[in-house]
Amino acid sequence: MIDGGERLQLVTTGEAVVKIGELGLAGGAGVLRTLLGSCIGLCVYDRQRRIGGLAHIVLPDSHGRQDSLGKYADTAVPELIRQITLAGGRAGSLNAKIAGGADMFAAAKTMTVGSQNRTAVLACLKLRDIPVLKDHCGGEQGRRMYFFPETGRVRIEIVGQEPVDL
Repeated sequence: MIDGGERLQLVTTGEAVVKIGELGLAGGAGVLRTLLGSCIGLCVYDRQRRIGGLAHIVLPDSHGRQDSLGKYADTAVPELIRQITLAGGRAGSLNAKIAGGADMFAAAKTMTVGSQNRTAVLACLKLRDIPVLKDHCGGEQGRRMYFFPETGRVRIEIVGQEPVDL
């Protein structure tokens, strides 16, 4: 896993962790996972080619920074698409699923960073005509997200709740 800019290594077997602000790329039987709070986990994939990626997005806007492409919605989305196409995915065949964006501090009455992240990711995907097939965002708890590129399935686990498949 890297934070963007160079070519990602494709995970085709086993499980790899995508850390905060990073991007991951998987195909076939590879699995990507991440742990989310107010951050957004974005899976973009080409179901026919069985390849896709996961971004762990921390903040909505880079304000022009190019140092950590996976950290910001406005840089992570185009970089993830670029990485997927470099690995053989087709830009016109991409779909997305998102999760996270929890309000970890429920007392806040203003728009939280979680909802700001979600709004920014959705806008970046809309600009690129990538449909969001499933959205599991909000709430007040963090969640673990797994991406299975072989089927396009995303599994969400929240402590004390049954897992949800997107």
